[in-house]
Amino acid sequence: MKKVVWGILSTANIGVKKVIPALMQSDLIRVKGLASRNLESAQAAVDKLGLEMAYGSYEDLLADPEIEVIYNPLPNHLHVPMTLATARAGKHVLCEKPMALKASEIDELAEVSHPPSSSGLDRQTAVGQTKRIHIMEAFMVRHSLQWLEARRLIREGAIGQAQVIQSQFSYNNTDPHNIRNKVEWGGGGLMDIGCYPIVAGRFFFEADPLRVMALISRDKTFGTDTITSGLLDFGAGRHLTFAVSTCLAPAQSVTVFGDKGRLSLSIPFNQPTETPQIVTVDDGQTLTGATAVTHTLQASNQYTLMGEALCRAVRGETALPYGMDDARTNMKIIDALFRSESSGAWETLD
Repeated sequence: MKKVVWGILSTANIGVKKVIPALMQSDLIRVKGLASRNLESAQAAVDKLGLEMAYGSYEDLLADPEIEVIYNPLPNHLHVPMTLATARAGKHVLCEKPMALKASEIDELAEVSHPPSSSGLDRQTAVGQTKRIHIMEAFMVRHSLQWLEARRLIREGAIGQAQVIQSQFSYNNTDPHNIRNKVEWGGGGLMDIGCYPIVAGRFFFEADPLRVMALISRDKTFGTDTITSGLLDFGAGRHLTFAVSTCLAPAQSVTVFGDKGRLSLSIPFNQPTETPQIVTVDDGQTLTGATAVTHTLQASNQYTLMGEALCRAVRGETALPYGMDDARTNMKIIDALFRSESSGAWETLD
C-alpha cells in the first residue's frame, strides 16, 4: 500500500510524546511535518522528532497539497473548528477525543464527513470523482489487541452473560495552567478520561446506554469536575459503573462481570508498548484467583494500530471503523451525565 502522508496540528504533548512516534513506526505512514502558531516552536518539535517540514501556521499545513491526513490534538474547544477547517481543505482527520464540547457541535462536521452529503463541500479528485473525507475520533483503545481479545472472549462466553462493567481511571493534576483544568476549554475528568470507561461499556456490551446518572464534585477554583462517578443502564440488566478523577493517585482498571466468571484487563487505557498485554479470565471458583487463566497478547502500540486503521480506510482497503455517528453518541452520553449533575436524576440520551 502506498504510504499515507500525515501532518500534525500543534506541539501538544499527546502528539509529540505518544502519537507521532507511534505513527512513525508504521510502514503505512509518512509523517511529513508539524504546524504550530509560530515557526520556531514547530521547528523545535520537528527537529526533535526527525520530521521533514515545519509550518509556521495551521493554515500553511492545511494548504500543503501533499498532506492527506491531519492529526488534531488541539484542546477540546478547538476540535470541531479545526477539524471542520481541515476537512474543508480536503484532508482526512484523526481528532483527539472527545470530538466536541457537546453533541450538537458534531452536527457541524456532518457536511464534510463520510459518506458525502449534498452540501457541495465534498472535495473533487483530479479525475472528477468525489473524495470522501474520513473523520475518526482518536480512541486508540478500540484498536488495542488487548481490547479486541477481551471482546472476543466475552463474545465466546468465557464469562457467561456479561452483566456488569466496573472501571476506574484517575491521575493527580493541580496545575492551573494545564488545559485539563480549564473548564472553558473542555477540561475536567469526565471529558478527559471519563470518555474511556464510557467507550469500554459500549465496546464490550456492544450496545448503547438507555439512561445515565452521575455524581460530580467540582474544584472551587477551576470549576472543573475533579471526581465523577457514573452509572449507565444498557438495558437487559447490564450496568456500567465508573469513577474518574483528576485529583487522585494514578490508577486504571476495567473488569467485566458475568454469571460464570469475570474478565480483567491489565492497564486498560495507557497500555505499555514494550511489554505483553494481559487479559485475565477468572471463573470465580476461588476468591484468590487460583483458577484464573491469563491470555497474553504480544507487545504492540495501540496508537500505531489506530493510525493504520485510518490509513486503510483512506486507501479504500477497508471501511472506516467508526465515524461521526459514533462520536455523536459518545458526546450525547457525556451531555446526559452533565445534565444529571443538575437534575440529580436519571437522564436519557437526546
